Parts: sequence; C-alpha cells; structure tokens
Amino acid sequence: MRAVVLLGLLHGAFCQNVFSWDNGASDTRQVQPIECLPDPTSCGCCLMQKKLQRMEWLFNKTVEEMSKNLTNSKMALNDMRASRSAFSVALDRADGGGGCFGPFPDDRPVPYRHVFLNLGAGYSAATGGFTVPRSGVYSLAATVYSAYGALGTGAYLAVNGLAASALRERESRDREDSATLVVSVKLKAGDRVAVVLPKGFVVCDDSSHLNTFTGFLLYPC
Repeated sequence: MRAVVLLGLLHGAFCQNVFSWDNGASDTRQVQPIECLPDPTSCGCCLMQKKLQRMEWLFNKTVEEMSKNLTNSKMALNDMRASRSAFSVALDRADGGGGCFGPFPDDRPVPYRHVFLNLGAGYSAATGGFTVPRSGVYSLAATVYSAYGALGTGAYLAVNGLAASALRERESRDREDSATLVVSVKLKAGDRVAVVLPKGFVVCDDSSHLNTFTGFLLYPC
C-alpha cells in the first residue's frame, strides 16, 4: 500500500501541468524544462508535456512574429496613404461673376472652386490655397487665360504669401491671352501655396475651365 502511495506522489511531482497558453498572447518567456524520470515508462505523460511545452513556445514565437509583421504592414500602409497628395482645380464662371476675375487694385489669390481632384484634402476651395500635408518635392502647374482685351493676363505662384514663380502674357494683336507655368519645388508640411492675380490683371473663364491649378507630391523627403 505504501508503495502505491509513493508512486502516486512521484507521478504528481513529475507529471504536473506546467504549460499555459495565456489566452493566445505572444509570450516567449523561457519555460522551465520538464525533468522526466530515468525510466520514461514510469511517467508517460511527462514526455507528452515536454512536447506540448515545445509546441507552446513555437506557437507563441509565431504569434509574436505575426504581430510584428502586422504592425509593420499597418505602418507602411498609413505611410502610403499619407503620401498620396494631389489636387486639380479650375476657375468657375461664377467665381468671377460674369466670367472674369479682376482686375483689382491689389493682388488677390485666384479662387478655384471647381474641384476635379483633391486627394488628401490639402486644397481648400474656400480660400483657393493648397496646404502642404507632408514635406517633399511637389509638381505644381497653373494655366491662366483671359479674353478681356489689352490688359493681358498673368499670375504668380505664391508660397506662404511670397512670390515663387510668375507667368504672364500681353498680346495686343488679339483679345485672347494665356500662359502656363510648370515647376517642381521642395515644400515643407504646413506651407501654403496659391496662384495670385496681380493688381490690374484679369482672368476669364467659362464652362471650358481654361484657368487651372494642379499639384501633386512627387516624393516625400
């Protein structure tokens, strides 16, 4: 009888359940190895527990690696979404009242309210300006057109209120004038870009959308 009790105690000491799945959490802590009796037949469950312990470690290690890969993928996807920035807008006939915007006694941003594209929501139709969402090199293009007469047409690209590039045409042989500007410029997040009509100049449009302003991010930096 005493021998039976002793065997029972040995079985309990060497075959206790020491592994834990921890609700699927990635836990790669070092688990104390299970020591079996010299004779495996005396405690068959001991070998099974060692295999289960190894499986638990491999499972937790795999879950941890998958969690890291998922986090990295989400960060890369968010980075790609943040990098997408493009807009394309045009002057509406109603913007200038009667089809023309100007002339004015001072410089004024051209209010492009017909929005073809505003990927990243950087352009504001209310102000006519584009706020840079992310630092990088941007491609910007503007076309101005007028059929007002001898005044001609022109504008300049302004970054944070300062003139960066200008476009202008004054042709006396006809009533129509147009000019186009395409530049690549390095901008910082928060910079504001707009096309400004100088005092005394005028731009005119109809449903053809002859006055346009376009920009997109070439690459972040």
